[in-house]
Amino acid sequence: MSTAPQSPLIHLEGIKKVFLTDEVETHALSGIHLDIAQGEYVSIAGPSGCGKSTLLAILGLLDSPSDGTYVLNGQQVAQLDHSQRARIRNREIGFIFQSFNLIGDLTVFENVELPLTYRGLNAAERKLRATEALEKVGMSHRMRHYPSQLSGGQQQRVAVARALGGQPSILLADEPTGNLDSKNGDAVMDLLRRLHREGATICMVTHDTRFAKHADRQIHLFDGRVVEESAGEPAGVR
Repeated sequence: MSTAPQSPLIHLEGIKKVFLTDEVETHALSGIHLDIAQGEYVSIAGPSGCGKSTLLAILGLLDSPSDGTYVLNGQQVAQLDHSQRARIRNREIGFIFQSFNLIGDLTVFENVELPLTYRGLNAAERKLRATEALEKVGMSHRMRHYPSQLSGGQQQRVAVARALGGQPSILLADEPTGNLDSKNGDAVMDLLRRLHREGATICMVTHDTRFAKHADRQIHLFDGRVVEESAGEPAGVR
């Protein structure tokens, strides 16, 4: 007996984003159609100003499209109110930012634990999840340190752990190697590849073509439109 095809985790149809400033219309996104399947690793690449970060902000429910349809895990995003969007961001989406966004006066452990407090999880569950996430990224031995005591690469690993702690449906990474040297950038990309092999769904924005090729599928944007899709390189040639 044949089974019905699985619905994509993310479905975008005709997504547009227009910014109005001083009576000038800027079309950041112009009719984006995109599906991302559960367990897929997708990179979004293109020149500066092409709409990459705007698209990621919409995917992460940090911004809303001017027009079009966004379905996340079977839910029409447009129908969600402010509190529902916040709840889904906390439970379904893990964010990895270029600038790490760690809180300086919290320890590594506390940074990873913090988003879990908004879930109402008890202390034992928060400790278990935070510890497991730090072990996954190889940073459990630094959990009592503060961000200022870590290198940039280590801080980004902690940021990845913070995203993983909530066990999200998808990881959204915005230029995750942008503030790192090449060695640390390679190490973070190796970490993302390993997480993907373990089942994580990842959507990454990057301007670095070397790292874009690590994904299963590359989406190329130009002037707010998808101009090309291509497959990533097989793992053996990376």
